[in-house]
Parts: sequence; C-alpha cells; structure tokens
Amino acid sequence: MNLFLPNKSTSLVTSWVVLVSIFLVACKSSYYKKKADKNTYGILEKIQNDLFGKKDPFTIDTPYSDRSPDEVSSQEILADRDLKEIMEIDVDRALEIAIASSREYQSQKESLYLSALSLSETEFVFSPQFLATAGADYTNPKGDGDPSMGISGQLTVSQLLRTGGRISANLTRDLTRFYVGNPRQGVSDAISLNLSQPLLRGFGSRVAAENLRQAERNVIYAIRDFNHYQNEFAVGKVQDYFRLLRGRDIIRNSYADYQSRTNETARLVEQLDAGRVSNVDLGEIQQAELTSKNNYINAIANYGTDLDRFKIDLGLPLGAELKLDDKALNEITEVGLPFVEMDAEYAFDLAIEYSWPLMNEIDRFEDAKRKVYVAANRLKPGIDFFTSASLSDEGESFGGYASFDPDNVRTTMGVELDIPVNRFNERNQYRTTLINFERALRNLSLALDSKRNSIRLLLRSLKQFEQNYQIQTVSMELASKRVTGASLT
Repeated sequence: MNLFLPNKSTSLVTSWVVLVSIFLVACKSSYYKKKADKNTYGILEKIQNDLFGKKDPFTIDTPYSDRSPDEVSSQEILADRDLKEIMEIDVDRALEIAIASSREYQSQKESLYLSALSLSETEFVFSPQFLATAGADYTNPKGDGDPSMGISGQLTVSQLLRTGGRISANLTRDLTRFYVGNPRQGVSDAISLNLSQPLLRGFGSRVAAENLRQAERNVIYAIRDFNHYQNEFAVGKVQDYFRLLRGRDIIRNSYADYQSRTNETARLVEQLDAGRVSNVDLGEIQQAELTSKNNYINAIANYGTDLDRFKIDLGLPLGAELKLDDKALNEITEVGLPFVEMDAEYAFDLAIEYSWPLMNEIDRFEDAKRKVYVAANRLKPGIDFFTSASLSDEGESFGGYASFDPDNVRTTMGVELDIPVNRFNERNQYRTTLINFERALRNLSLALDSKRNSIRLLLRSLKQFEQNYQIQTVSMELASKRVTGASLT
C-alpha cells in the first residue's frame, strides 16, 4: 500500500498534521477546560470508589465558572456583597448555605481538585506522547540557482515505560519542488523505531514509576484530608449556630436581670423615703443595676460580633438579616446530655482505623521508606540497552514506503555505561532521604502519641462535662424552687 502520493503538493503526513493543527487552533479554551474537568473528576471518582466503595458528587463550579473573567466586573462583586435580605434559617439550612457559599470550603474543594489535576499531569507522562509538526518554505536564490518550494511533515509518538525504558516511532517526509523549465520534485521519507531500557540504575517500576505512585498517593491523602475537613467544618458550623443561640439567651437573661435590678432600685428608693433602708443599701443596689446594664450592653455587642462573623463564614453578605430558629436548642434541652462510656484503648483502636489524618501519617512513613530505595538506586552505575531500526528513501521518482527494500533497514543496538565517578548530587539526595525517613518516623510516633493523648483528654473532658451538667441541672432546680418560694412570700 502506498501511504504517500508524491505527485501531490503534500504528503499524507503533512496533510494530517495541518488538519490537526487547524482543529486545535479552532478549539475554544472552554474545550480544554471541559477536558481537564472530565479527566480530573474521573480521577477523583475512581479513587473515592477505591477508598470508600462509593463516589460522592463533587464539583468546584461556582456561579462564575461558566463566565469569562472579562465579563465579571468589580462593580458586580460590590453589588453582590451589598445585598440586604431577610433569611429565616435553622441549623440544617445554615449548614447547607455554608457548604454552598463558604469561601473556605470552596478553597478546600479547589485544593482537592488541583491535587487530582497534578496527578493527571504525571499520568500523562506515562501515556503515548504524540508530536506533529509541519512546515513550508519558498526559496528564490540569486544567480543561477533554481527556485524551489519545500514542504515537510513529521509525526512522532513515544511511550515512557514503567520499567524505566522508552519506546518511540518517528515518521518524516520532506518534499521539494524545483521550478525551472521542466518542473521536478525530490522526496525524502524516513521512518524509525527506537527503544531504550535501563538495566541497573533507573530499572523497574519501583524506581521509574515512583513519581506516578507518589502523585496517586497524594490524591489519596487529599481526599482523606478533605473528608476530615468536611466533618470538622460541619461540626464547627453547628457549634457556631448554637453559640449564637446561646448568645441570644444571654441577651434575654441579661435583660431580665437588668429589669429586675431596675425594679429593685425603684423599690429601695421608696423604702429610703420611708426611712426603712439606708443610702448605703441603695448605693449597692444602684451599683448592681449599673453592672447589670453593662452586662446587657456587652451581651448585645458580643452577639452582633458573633453574628457578623457567622455571616462571613457562611459566605453571606453582612447586610443579610438572619433570623435563627432555636427549635434545635429546645430539642437538645428536652433530650438532655447523653452519657457516653468508652475505654481509651478502644477509642484509640477506632482512631487507627478511622482517623484520616492519622492514616495519612502512617502512609507518609511508607512513602519515606520508598524514597530511600529510589535514592539508593540512583547511586548505581548506569547500564542502558538501546536499539533502533530505520528506513529511509529519497529520489525524484519515489513510490512510497511500499517500495522500501527490507534489506535497506538499518538497525542499531548497543549498551551505554554510565560509570559512577561523580555521584555528588545523588549522594546528597540519598543522605537527605535517610534524614527525611527518620523525620517521618518521629512524625508518626508523635502523631500516635498525640492522638492517644487527645483521646484521653477528650474522655476526661467528657466526664467533666457530664458532672458539671448534673450539678448545673440540680442548681437550676434549686434556684427555680427558691424563686417560687420567694414569690409566694
């Protein structure tokens, strides 16, 4: 089969290269964005499924993602942050808003996306690499030279192997047409296959594919960290919501106390006029009234500060007016505090199995061990086997590659030796990996001890909270009885 037709002004290779070039130039930037998203989301879904047996919906798109940056003006952002809206929310709705609008949460999602995007770059290195080029030129020499036009095209594909080797193929055509009394043309075609494979230094997937393996593990760490962050984020926003409800209770209680102090002051003024109390007694009550008023003012200010911070954390404009539903607080009050009994060692075993940050530390320790092996391999002599085969033909009357004579195939093979007379950088890198390994060991031991300590501390705090809750419950009952008794008398 004749793959190239020399009687035309261009070859199949050149035509293909030109067509592909035109297609790529015509592609909009949005095409590349969609391709990157498809690749990256696919990576995340696969690793999520491997880790958890399921894949959660994930996207980093925002209301601005489908718009060109040139279309988004600063005035639009100013108008968006100046919105004033009345919103009635409960704790569930607050969490939904936070997940959808929180700037911090969005940044965490983007960090996860970028880690997977980085993996796609490393995976690309181990995929077939295509390179296509084409060119044309016209020459009109002075003097007796013949004018000519040249067209060239080249197609190259290469593949990095996980064994450390590389295989490549190259297809080239050069066509030159001379314009004189009787136009003629010259054609030069070449095809070559090349293979190189390390036999000692850089040999094997344990060394050659280490960057790919580390990039994959980095995505695993990022997914674990993001899952841990999601839990911490949800708990934090629920705590913030209940902290606001508590702040409203403090305002109500402070106001009630202030009203009580005001009434008490008025009552003592009447008794002072009747001569039943002294000015000293009245002064003490007035001082208590001022303190109560100050507490009430501070409670309002603190609540306003906490509410504004809550809006910022949720990604809401500060002009938004939030009306918080305190039904959840009433439900907690009705249920009370459940008592939890858990052994510290059992809790630590659970942490080993389910704590994502701790699992990452364990795996990073394994990473450091692999890095030592890879660095040690780079200290070895380099012995690389290489081989190549090539065909080429040129002439004014060319019948294409089908006319190639197999006897014209040129083959080359050999071995290249890199004697380790200079391994200064490799030596330092190896020593660095040994130090990093010991650092990873210490980090792992610290993480284990810190986790055990935090569990013991939390269990002690939980026990303390239970006892404080019981004491405060009894104290509240006694105070209620005292108030009831005072009102009866």
